[in-house]
Amino acid sequence: MSSAAPPGTCRLPDREIPGVLATAHALAEAARRETLAHFRRTGLETLDKGVRTNGGARFDPVTEADRAAEAAMRAILADRRPRDAVLGEEEEDRSGDSGLTWVLDPIDGTRGFIAGTPTWGVLIALCDAEGPLYGIIDQPYIGERFEGGLGRARLTGPRGARALATVPAPRLSEATLFTTFPEVGTAAERAGFEAVRDAVKLTRYGMDCYAYALLAAGHVDLVIEAGLHPYDVCAPIAVIEAAGGVVTDWRGGPAHAGGRVLAAAGPELHAEALALLRGVAG
Repeated sequence: MSSAAPPGTCRLPDREIPGVLATAHALAEAARRETLAHFRRTGLETLDKGVRTNGGARFDPVTEADRAAEAAMRAILADRRPRDAVLGEEEEDRSGDSGLTWVLDPIDGTRGFIAGTPTWGVLIALCDAEGPLYGIIDQPYIGERFEGGLGRARLTGPRGARALATVPAPRLSEATLFTTFPEVGTAAERAGFEAVRDAVKLTRYGMDCYAYALLAAGHVDLVIEAGLHPYDVCAPIAVIEAAGGVVTDWRGGPAHAGGRVLAAAGPELHAEALALLRGVAG
């Protein structure tokens, strides 16, 4: 599947929203249980899905926690939403006829998960042919849940609940930028990232989906990444856009199919960063 939703448009009727929200939170709770059962546990079963290219290899792990969490979420969807399609990282796509697709990443940041860091997360999105309608970024260990879309933009966690709202820096030179890998991707993609990196105030690395959550919460200004899949980005798009941010590809187009992604806390900041990416990246 090249995009996050099947052909046809299906904006969600208001009468379906309560059931969809209940299902999404049930998915997040199931994934919490499964991931926390394995987190920071010795002897965690890990396999390397890395593909060797140009004589090298990139470590791309999958754990028993990834598989268990996705299986638990798919079981709920099979029971509650059997007509919806499902796109997940660890299992085959499931087709549907409702015009809706659930896009699941059971652990975004598996490398961080196996290293014991708490910045991985569970990503859950509901999409139609136009893109994400609603998304959850859930961090089970910290107990924070960021959700956006269908009239919601909020964070719930140990300190209670509050609205999500981006807070963009006044200019690029004052911005904070995140990316997961300093290598970013191809040489051209790396050059594009570095052009923005050299223009901002602060650059940090390695947060996976939690960087997008921090952007939606008003703590980060920009996230730039490349080589993403739909399951990496559909939930962050929904959360960030609901909080007032902007997410596109590096040409200013839709980003929900993955690839190169630029997320910004506001349109002016997005335009500044996009101009640099367009001018350098091939």
